[in-house]
Amino acid sequence: MPESLALLLSVAVFPGGVFALGLGLALKGVDRRLAARLQRRVGPPLMQPFFDLVKLTRKRTMIPDVACRAVFLGAPLAGVVAMLLAAALLPVPGLYEPSPALGDLLVLFYLLAVPAVVLMLAGSASGSPFGAIGFSREMMLMLAYEIPIVLVIVAVGLKTGIGRGEGMTLSLTEIVRYQRAHGAFLLDPAMWPALLAFLAFFPANLGIVPFDIAEAETEVLEGPLLEYSGPALGLFKMMSAAKAVVVLGLGICLFFPSGPDGLPGLAVHALKMLALMAVGVSVLRVSAGRMRIDQAFGFFLKWPLALAVAGVAAAVLA
Repeated sequence: MPESLALLLSVAVFPGGVFALGLGLALKGVDRRLAARLQRRVGPPLMQPFFDLVKLTRKRTMIPDVACRAVFLGAPLAGVVAMLLAAALLPVPGLYEPSPALGDLLVLFYLLAVPAVVLMLAGSASGSPFGAIGFSREMMLMLAYEIPIVLVIVAVGLKTGIGRGEGMTLSLTEIVRYQRAHGAFLLDPAMWPALLAFLAFFPANLGIVPFDIAEAETEVLEGPLLEYSGPALGLFKMMSAAKAVVVLGLGICLFFPSGPDGLPGLAVHALKMLALMAVGVSVLRVSAGRMRIDQAFGFFLKWPLALAVAGVAAAVLA
């Protein structure tokens, strides 16, 4: 198969594209159902995110008169494309390894920042004062959690590179291969500070309680998404679903990628995502209250940052 066709399929079909969207929507359905059960409610059907997406495609996209039309419509599309490309950069242990032509962890890091930037652009382009408030909150939160995740990536890259007798590596494929050969970093006490820092990062990146500050329904009425409807809002739902797959998949590849090869490995990979979604998202958002933006900013510049720095030091010293 020509390399260009293989790259296109990896972005459009598997592990990005159709697969990432389907898995992401399924994870969202499980999250909503589990959260409802924890709150002693029946909850929606597991297929509700798919139903919502179909419903949105059949409605009109209302554009405010004061909105910048090009940015208003282009922002959600850019977010979806970025997440589908990011999903193609993630190895599926034992089944898929991304082509070096797509990029490495540095490219993935920049792509993970795109949804936050897209939300900021959407909030400012809509002309809504609630969108402007959501813009400022998203920007502050992004500035807070980006520094710890950079240091987490550095810690894992150093641990892998030093273990292979080289310098730091930014190849996620090499990180996965090293752990499959020498054991998952999840079982290495030296990497636990970096793991804890990542566990604080991914709920904030996914924008769930207690870090759903930019879209707080009771305060800013969905903030940047207030003026969105129809297919444009559907694109944001798709972006959120694909981002969940990317962020959870990144955590699996960085800390516990072990598993069988082939289709059983794909099933184990999906079950790991489900476990992370259940523990790190569903349980957290039904048991915690929303932080203020100053509380969230201070939290990330205190505990996750300290843990990430400790993780880098432990990776070098160990």
